[in-house]
Amino acid sequence: MNLPMSWLNDYMDIDVTPKEYSDRLTMTGSKVEGWENMGESVQNVVAGKVLTCEDHPDSDHLHVCTVDAGTGEILQIVCGAPNVKAGIIVPVALVGAVLPDGKIKKGKLRGVESYGMLCSHDELGITEDMLGYEPEYGILILPDDTKIGTDIKDIFGMNETVVEFEITSNRPDCFSIIGLARETAASFNKKFTIPEVKFNENSENIADTISVDVQDKDKCKRYCARMVKNVKIGPSPSWMQERLRACGVRPINNIVDITNYVLLEYGQPMHAFDLRDLQDNKIIVRRANDGEVIKTLDEQDRTLTSNDLVIADGGRAVAIAGVMGGFNSEVKDDTTTVIFESATFDGASVRLTAQRVGLRTESSSRYEKGLDYNNTVPAVERACQLVEELGCGENVGGMIDVMGNVTDMQPLAFRPDKINAFLGTDIPTEDMVKYFDALEIKVDLDKMTVTPPSFRPDLEGEADIAEEVARFYGYDKIPVTLLSGEATCGMKTERQQVQDRVNELLTAQGMYEIYTYTFTSPSIFDKLNIPKDSEMRNVVKITNPLGEDTSVMRTTTIASMMDILSRNYNYRNPSAKLFEIGKIFIPTTDGELPNEPVKITMGMYGDNVDFYDIKGICETMFAQLNVKNVKYEAVTDNPTFHPGRCAKISAGNKVIGIIGEIHPAVSRKYGIETPVYIAELDFENVFLNIKTDIKFKELPKYPAVTRDIAMLVDKTVPVADIENVIKKASGKMLESLQLFDVYEGKQIPEGKKSVAYSAIYRSADRSLTGDEVQKVFDKVVKNLENQIGAQLR
Repeated sequence: MNLPMSWLNDYMDIDVTPKEYSDRLTMTGSKVEGWENMGESVQNVVAGKVLTCEDHPDSDHLHVCTVDAGTGEILQIVCGAPNVKAGIIVPVALVGAVLPDGKIKKGKLRGVESYGMLCSHDELGITEDMLGYEPEYGILILPDDTKIGTDIKDIFGMNETVVEFEITSNRPDCFSIIGLARETAASFNKKFTIPEVKFNENSENIADTISVDVQDKDKCKRYCARMVKNVKIGPSPSWMQERLRACGVRPINNIVDITNYVLLEYGQPMHAFDLRDLQDNKIIVRRANDGEVIKTLDEQDRTLTSNDLVIADGGRAVAIAGVMGGFNSEVKDDTTTVIFESATFDGASVRLTAQRVGLRTESSSRYEKGLDYNNTVPAVERACQLVEELGCGENVGGMIDVMGNVTDMQPLAFRPDKINAFLGTDIPTEDMVKYFDALEIKVDLDKMTVTPPSFRPDLEGEADIAEEVARFYGYDKIPVTLLSGEATCGMKTERQQVQDRVNELLTAQGMYEIYTYTFTSPSIFDKLNIPKDSEMRNVVKITNPLGEDTSVMRTTTIASMMDILSRNYNYRNPSAKLFEIGKIFIPTTDGELPNEPVKITMGMYGDNVDFYDIKGICETMFAQLNVKNVKYEAVTDNPTFHPGRCAKISAGNKVIGIIGEIHPAVSRKYGIETPVYIAELDFENVFLNIKTDIKFKELPKYPAVTRDIAMLVDKTVPVADIENVIKKASGKMLESLQLFDVYEGKQIPEGKKSVAYSAIYRSADRSLTGDEVQKVFDKVVKNLENQIGAQLR
């Protein structure tokens, strides 16, 4: 946002240097990017009249001119411009003049002395926008009525100092000259006054000519319209053009310039419609039809949707609300009657529409930040005042004003003691009230409340009010103090510590940690052979996915692990041992946020890797974490895993997870032609089964008795069932049981396997006799024969 300092003086008397001004505004919270004196690089250049123009005696393109520059003497200047001639008025750079490209000195050209230089617009740094037209090639020819000797900076308004601000999205009120003037007045403790807006209007009434129908009052907060007849289209006066150019806006004609001037001054976007182009003399604020096309002022066709708001007449859209007017209703050179529109549209709606149609304008950039609906009437009345001042039309009586659904600003608690405690200051209440008055914040000392003005929607709580006090009290005045309060030592939770321990244990066993995306594709369930009616297919769907492959949140980490193992396999890595500690997402039935259980996932493949490798890693982890009573039960109905090489892991009454070899058909879908082993464990259930009450006992005083037992059993009998029988039959006398051999092959009948255990028996209070141990051992053998059909070898 550019602020011409001369425009600022319309609202207050401010006499400080640009640096002092910028420093003070910066200290009160406005971000000043810099300032520029527009004519600083042009000095001692005046308007002069070419009296005579003759060809140079020693050149075929140079001219020797005599020029009256108002200095009291006639100057001889040599010029090479093709359009120089006697009688024209041109910019003359006198000897000693400063131009953007250097300094002018007295010189000789082909033996003829030259006391200055006749300038082109480029040499003066004057753009075509500043001129308002495209000049001819050569020197710049000024209007015939230009007074000789006038400084060129006065002619083109180049004496202006412009301060550039970066306006944050929470301060749309500062996107205007008046808004910045209000901030300036509060910063310098100056009186701030908006000049009274007065104008004459005829006896007619706009309501007799045109009607306004607002159909969507949520997206259109307020719509105001005024009419001007007997319009005379022409250039706007130089003072208006100069201010528009200083703000970076190109002048067009008086009516359009008025709308742009009000946009800059009040921060309220406006639009002017040619009444002839409004069918049925109607203005309808409605949602666009899907696929509706409008040609905007830039002569581009824009396709709209039903989410876009448009201004329409009796038959078609004539503007995209808050973004740009339509080409079919623009002000033309022969326009005689215009309708001024001043409206407030929903910021989010304008932002989405501008983004959708790829068109961001001065209007949309303001609307999208949220504008004050109370600003629409003053803005349109200011436009009517300017029409009268410029003499370019006759204001028709009356105004159409349609209110939409708006919410007034609510009072906020005003507690000076709390503000001082929050800021660490001791600011008197009277000073706080003074700051609020300067910012037009209403204070009720009886109720101890403050009510922000409607143009300050960013003031939502006491902290915001405290910030306003701090800004104008002065951040530099707030004393520096040490932090107070009780210091606490931060640390990780128990679960976080256990996660770290799991990471350490798995890394120590040669595994590498991976991180994968938690969003995935619905196709993973088919790749994993998950049944159609499985709960795993009940997923959280992403509203705005990047694509089909990232459209849902995962309910299993196995697919993510398989993707990474597949990548390694296809990169010809001979083996891989990976793990991940990550979340899955389970939808809730009540529509709240999904549950996010953490999973410990391990995956591996390689020539020397089998089921017992991954099982051994799990057992080591459980042992180190002190997870007791871990059981492995065979699972044959999980379609993701090999039916004979899969087990469910449990501890206590909690299912910890699943472990096994991935089904060959699933592995082939991932392009892996070697056995893959995966374990997926539920971290929470692992955590809940960790025994933290570790007990120590004395070393045994009495000797142990060892018995080995080898038996033949059916191949389908799990070793866990054998161990359960042995432990139950042995009772408390059994100290440990160790499986040391499983054999199938020669000398073993078909369908059988040989299983061998080493059992250690010990008593804590006496030495066991051979008979006692034999008695227990005989019971073990008998129960093995009766319960699982074992044959002692």
